[in-house]
Amino acid sequence: MNSYIVGGAVRDELLKRPVVDRDWVVIGSSPQAMQEAGYVAVGADFPVFLHPVTKEEYALARTERKTAPGYRGFSFDAAPDVTLEEDLQRRDLTINAMARSEDGALIDPWGGQRDLADKVLRHVSPAFAEDPVRILRLARFAARFPEFRVAPETLALAAQMVASGEVDALVPERVWQELARGLMEGQPSRMFEVLRCCGALERLLPEVDRLWGVPQRADYHPEIDTGVHLMMVLDMAARLNGSLAVRFACLGHDLGKGTTPVDILPRHLGHEQRSVELVRAVCDRLRVPLACRELAEAVAREHGNVHRSAEFGAAAIMRLLDRCDAIRRPDRFEELLLACECDARGRLGLSETPYPQRARLGRALAIALGVDSAAIAAQAGARGLRGAAVGDALRAAREQAVALGLAAAG
Repeated sequence: MNSYIVGGAVRDELLKRPVVDRDWVVIGSSPQAMQEAGYVAVGADFPVFLHPVTKEEYALARTERKTAPGYRGFSFDAAPDVTLEEDLQRRDLTINAMARSEDGALIDPWGGQRDLADKVLRHVSPAFAEDPVRILRLARFAARFPEFRVAPETLALAAQMVASGEVDALVPERVWQELARGLMEGQPSRMFEVLRCCGALERLLPEVDRLWGVPQRADYHPEIDTGVHLMMVLDMAARLNGSLAVRFACLGHDLGKGTTPVDILPRHLGHEQRSVELVRAVCDRLRVPLACRELAEAVAREHGNVHRSAEFGAAAIMRLLDRCDAIRRPDRFEELLLACECDARGRLGLSETPYPQRARLGRALAIALGVDSAAIAAQAGARGLRGAAVGDALRAAREQAVALGLAAAG
């Protein structure tokens, strides 16, 4: 039995990046031998074990054979005679197909070190085409390593997989998992660039794919193209360290512009409500988590109002806060404001432009939250008010406080 560190830990060490997780592959062993040695079995599809002390994952070396469409359509062979080179050959990209032995020797049968030096994302073997998840992983790694280019032959292979319908076998949960991870990378736009180049974006997220080529008013959007704008917004969200919910909200905020009637372009009247409906459709299809869904719907519906809020008085601001449920969920409202800032600054030549709406609305919410609701309710009760009338009194008190506070702040 010999153990080797494999995959991302080897890659990141060679790139001088922090190594977060270490995965091991074991040669010359069996499930029974692993368990007898104290390892705990955790793999559902193939033999994976947790080390009894470090809790790191140890997988038996394996080969795989395609048996059906989709990423689950494989049979595995994890016999003791499977070699390290055979195990590495089944991996997706050459930069992920290296290993290091326990004595520190680098094993690189498929040219991963060379591709790291050349900054190339390249598939290991034609077996790449057997697993459609690898298209998503390729796109995600492009977002993680934006300085890397995708090898032309790898992009061509991904396009063939799309044309053959292999990508259509992806299950929603796995699409969301890889999409979410890609959104959290340093340059999310690269993920969508790769998916679009191979045709996968049209199959997986047609609501996003149709945005390229849709014009916007140049006085608001110097970049004009809606798809270009969306990519700039996503990269701004990464730059401002937005959460997954913020980044997904940025992805969905302008989907309605893809369905704007041609005869009114480059205006997009009513695109906010159309965006909400399309966000809901995407969330239903990909089974997006509730927190991401709720924020995305709110941003799609309200981002135009937030942009215009510099002109709002206290009454209009309170109506906005009420629609966003900001009193009850102030943290989510702060995320909504961040997504709106990303939208405003994700435009050609405007990336460094201040966005005072975020600070002003945040200040208004803080003032509203500072109103003593118990005292207002007691005063209303003393005046004989009940039920909805108490709520009206509290709303009026908050509106008055916001008006005074914003006036004092200038």
